[in-house]
Amino acid sequence: MKIGNIKLKNITVLAPLAGITNLPFRMIVKEAGCGLVCSEMISANALSYGSKKTIDMMHTCAEEKPVSVQIFGADPAIMAYAAKMAQAAGADILDINFGCSVKKILKSGAGAALMKEPEKTKAILTKIRAAVSIPLTIKIRSGWDSSGNDAFKIAKIAEDCGVDAIAFHPRTATHGFAGKSDWSLITSLKQQVSIPIIGNGDISKPEDAIDMLNQTGCDAIMVGRAAIGNPWIFSQILSLIKHEKIPTIDLEKRFNTMKKYVAASVEYIGELHACRMMRSRLTWFVKGLPNASRFRESITKIRTLEEAETLIDEYLNFLLEKEKVDRLKIEGER
Repeated sequence: MKIGNIKLKNITVLAPLAGITNLPFRMIVKEAGCGLVCSEMISANALSYGSKKTIDMMHTCAEEKPVSVQIFGADPAIMAYAAKMAQAAGADILDINFGCSVKKILKSGAGAALMKEPEKTKAILTKIRAAVSIPLTIKIRSGWDSSGNDAFKIAKIAEDCGVDAIAFHPRTATHGFAGKSDWSLITSLKQQVSIPIIGNGDISKPEDAIDMLNQTGCDAIMVGRAAIGNPWIFSQILSLIKHEKIPTIDLEKRFNTMKKYVAASVEYIGELHACRMMRSRLTWFVKGLPNASRFRESITKIRTLEEAETLIDEYLNFLLEKEKVDRLKIEGER
């Protein structure tokens, strides 16, 4: 699949997730087989003010290429300025957020609020398209009612403005993540525009991605929340596309990924900050495992990389020993 002049290795895409899809997370997702990774949602206004913290959110590296950077805002001139900054920072693709329904974003006129403003949408996309040479995408919802008419209108404007692909999450702005996304709207949108459509919404397991592809005819699959704690969902989806058996993620691979994530985070944002963050994030990877609650409790006070790695290794060794004992017990009962 191609987005503009960028050829993706495969048709899986990581959704932008606020507070989650920073560089360390994107790297483990890329290693797990994802075709295109995306940054967190980045404020165009903050970029225009020169916020170092916001500028740092655009940091990328060669190993994660191609990478998409998503920005949000409501002022055409500021959005164009931020787009130039993203391109200069190394973005291979620029994505514009038209789907965020957080009240703070909506009050500023950005995110899903723009789906009520077709003229402003046209002005923003026209300005951005003239400002950057890299491929341009947008991420939209179905709009402000379940008909999908807002999405269809914005999609046609986007295509006319030179947007290269559209990621479509077919839930209304008011639904958030509640209810069920209406995949039939993806099918309808696919029939109305000629640019690639990336389907998004309710992909909780690999089989869901295949169902979406078959039901909608979308060109690619975007996965968000399901990748939290299970970055391997991308390689699992690819196996099903190839009609292969879904690969098993053994304990060693899972726990080595956790250690890589901690180490990369320490390098990226500093040891104390990273370890505080990992107190909650490491729990993503152990959901459903035996004695996970004990591990979750043990990491609540980690302050160093060494402490984190020691606790991860201790829990892994406990699980491996438990597997061994359980296996011997089963063999003894035969």
